[in-house]
Amino acid sequence: MRPVILGAIGAGRIGKLHAENILRMPEVRLKIITDPFMDDGWARSWGLSTAPDPAAVFSDDEIEAVLIFSPSPLHAEQIIAAARAGKHIFCEKPIALDPGQIRRALKVVAGEGVKLQVGFNRRFDPDFRRVKQAVASGEIGQLYLIKITARDPAPPSTEYVRESGGMFLDMTVHDFDMVRYLSGSEVEEVYAAGTVLVDPAIGEAGDIDTAITTLRLKNGALAVIDNSRQAVYGYDQRIEAFGSKGSITAGNRTPTQTILTTTDGVVADKPLVFFLERYQESFRAEIEEFIRAVREDRETPVTGQDGLASTLIGIAANESLKKGEPVRIAE
Repeated sequence: MRPVILGAIGAGRIGKLHAENILRMPEVRLKIITDPFMDDGWARSWGLSTAPDPAAVFSDDEIEAVLIFSPSPLHAEQIIAAARAGKHIFCEKPIALDPGQIRRALKVVAGEGVKLQVGFNRRFDPDFRRVKQAVASGEIGQLYLIKITARDPAPPSTEYVRESGGMFLDMTVHDFDMVRYLSGSEVEEVYAAGTVLVDPAIGEAGDIDTAITTLRLKNGALAVIDNSRQAVYGYDQRIEAFGSKGSITAGNRTPTQTILTTTDGVVADKPLVFFLERYQESFRAEIEEFIRAVREDRETPVTGQDGLASTLIGIAANESLKKGEPVRIAE
């Protein structure tokens, strides 16, 4: 099996996670990671070569694929630079918040004939993949309804909120992608309701922290997503698909699966507290799938068009929230 040589851009929290996963993978070499604010102690502890400028990745002829973990506003231009350098690309979401920027980046990727995978890691979670299998195979019959609960354990900083694009484009965008993935259908209409109940500062920053979104799908099914920026009991991530023959549910991950039953009551562990813990398997699996696509010259499992589609749903949700009425998805 031939080794795949990678270069990475961005050594923040998610970049470190991915880099450490890659360094444990066989037949893969992470040649260099770039970041203008590199944690040199961390890099030395893993024996990583580093540079401050992404140009060190783009100009290296030995590097076959680029992993983009940099701040979101840099993604589109770095995708374009990587494509023009002839590199295959893995990029954390979002490609951009502006559909025009996304389409421009995707046009360059297509023109250069390179692969692009967007980091919607939840598609690679084994529990959610089992739900997908049950829907696609017809185990639950005709799909009627998808219900998604996604609640963070604590709200982000107001500084983050101001730069994030808002709840629908930052947080719920993962759930929009899951609706498309699980249903195998496109969203045609969105109705969103939201408010500020967790932290007034989020409202002052121009966003909401509590929302319910209803989606109408082209295959006739419906989907309902509830989101909150704060669930005091942990990271709440649940999915149900309901159909004509039954339903399938994916519940929360907990530190252990034990349940203590006594005369005092029934006690189980609370959900895991952080997304890096909850989705640890999926983060590794998505990079493994990207490397397999590069090595075997096949299509990536999450394309740039998937990134665009979920962003368009998020934009429509924002519009629906403002208008107080359903909004159809732009083509």
